[in-house]
Amino acid sequence: MVNPGGGRGTVGACLVLGIACLLELSGVRCDQLLHPPRRLGGEAVFDVTKFGAVADGSTDNAIALIRAWKAACNSNGAAKLLIPHGEFAAGEVVFAGPCRAKKPITIEIHGNLLAYEDPSAYTGGAWIMLEKVDGAVLKGGGTINGRGKMLWQYADTKDGPPLPVTVQNAQMSNLKFVDSMGFHLKVTDSSNVGIRNLKIQAPGKSPNTDGIHLSSAINVNITDSIIGTGDDCVSIGHGTYNILVARIMCGPGHGLSVGSLGKRPTETNLKGLTIINCTLVGTTNGARIKTYHASPRIQATSILFQDIVMERVKNPIIIDQHYDSKRRREQSSVKLSDIHFRNIIGSTISKVPVKLNCSSTFPCQGVELANINLTPFGPIGPLTSACSNAKLSIRGKLNPPRPICK
Repeated sequence: MVNPGGGRGTVGACLVLGIACLLELSGVRCDQLLHPPRRLGGEAVFDVTKFGAVADGSTDNAIALIRAWKAACNSNGAAKLLIPHGEFAAGEVVFAGPCRAKKPITIEIHGNLLAYEDPSAYTGGAWIMLEKVDGAVLKGGGTINGRGKMLWQYADTKDGPPLPVTVQNAQMSNLKFVDSMGFHLKVTDSSNVGIRNLKIQAPGKSPNTDGIHLSSAINVNITDSIIGTGDDCVSIGHGTYNILVARIMCGPGHGLSVGSLGKRPTETNLKGLTIINCTLVGTTNGARIKTYHASPRIQATSILFQDIVMERVKNPIIIDQHYDSKRRREQSSVKLSDIHFRNIIGSTISKVPVKLNCSSTFPCQGVELANINLTPFGPIGPLTSACSNAKLSIRGKLNPPRPICK
């Protein structure tokens, strides 16, 4: 078919328009044809501003981010999603896999990613979700700001949306998380994940703002990060295996915690956790294990807290198997065993800095206290320890003195 002027431009334009419209329906914008991703060292770069994102700090850029992700995820070869310098607000975003792009796909954040300030934008229970992606690198030096103050006032009735990640073979580094509405980072149903050099900050009184939470995760390393929030700096939940937490600076917050375990009937066992070379400053808890009353019958075993420094910590060493005991009368059925607290030193603001309060239904087995040296901060008097329902062994120096287990 020839246009009236005798040329073929109209036919070409119609074909391009038809293809572009089909691509638009499949989630790839027309401007990708006019502005293909630039390539850097063989890697295709998908800049979110090329997909309509506006760096004004107020526009909801969720659709633009999702379009850029789909283009990167479905591309051939190496791909990078780029959030450049600037203030980019966004509501609920799902970066969904699996991806066709060459592994690993990169998400590089240079600017500030801000939560959209309308709470009704979060209908799916999450803010930004990385879901079912095998092979990912998240980096860039930028900031992820949850603007949590808009929802913290409702925390008694509903947790704020977290930033959940469901990945395999992923690395996350050199990012800053600020003021999440809920958990800052939640890694679940994932394996082979490395998390390092993060800075996570929220006010000490902000509710349910755990720094990093794991559940149903295997082979995860969390290292070399600074975390201060209104809840646990790091919390390790059920279904986790072979976890390393190392060189974390924690405070303010509720400490480095195993649990809570046993809240839900579908929870599964935990095995193989090492928390080592960490420092806690001004936290309510230090090395903590917590389980619910009236729990399912599960196990948590092979847990090591070692080389931990405490500064002005209220409960430096604590096992609490009586979580939610006012509403749940039945003892916890989470069986704790092979638990080690080694080389823990520093200061405390509590007269009883070592508390081992285990379940009478399933007493703790194989609990070791080795080389513990905790001193009082301020005029609080001599320190003591408390223990119930635990089979305890002592090695090396112990200050406060060994508890008598009831």
